[in-house]
Amino acid sequence: MTQATGLTRAKLRAPRVAAAAGILFSLLLLAVFWLMRRSVPADPLEPGAWLHGGTSNVALALNLVPFAGVAFLWFVGFLRDRLGEREDQFFATIFFGSAVLLLAMLFAAAAVIGAVILAFHAAPNVLINSATFHFGRGLAYGMVNIYLVKTASVFMMTTSTIALYTGLTPRWLAYGGYAVAAILLIGSYYIDWSLVVFPFWVLLVSINIWLKKDGGEVRP
Repeated sequence: MTQATGLTRAKLRAPRVAAAAGILFSLLLLAVFWLMRRSVPADPLEPGAWLHGGTSNVALALNLVPFAGVAFLWFVGFLRDRLGEREDQFFATIFFGSAVLLLAMLFAAAAVIGAVILAFHAAPNVLINSATFHFGRGLAYGMVNIYLVKTASVFMMTTSTIALYTGLTPRWLAYGGYAVAAILLIGSYYIDWSLVVFPFWVLLVSINIWLKKDGGEVRP
């Protein structure tokens, strides 16, 4: 490996690059949730009247999802790099698997909502309050508010373990991740839009990585 290649790889692995990716992911996902909340009622049984009120906010939110996903992958790659040769295969499978499942469900839910909007524009009088609309609405709701929340909880737990193992963040932030993840894992079904705490937690972790002078190097 040449010196130039080594320097390039070191820059790509730099903590502040990962921190920037985590901050970007958090802000984008918060923007997605805010835009969706402004336009789409929380009740999954609502008849779909919001489709008549305009879908520009929802369309913008759906277009932000892929960018949030790419930023999240950069963030996950940095966390795996922090473990390096100490990465345990069992733990790594849970950590990386939860991250991939989280993105897959987020993208799938966005695709379902996008399909509902396209179907509405194709046949607005037919879709409203139809079985097809309620199926798509319920599918997206279940993906985000039940299964995606559970997967995010697992990701928070594994990320908190990495933080404790490597000294990447203060211990209070890692233990806070355990506490919030446990609450979401058990009570997310009863707490509306509980997933919003996930990007806030990632934001705190990313800001801490950005401010940390040693970049969260793995302790010997």
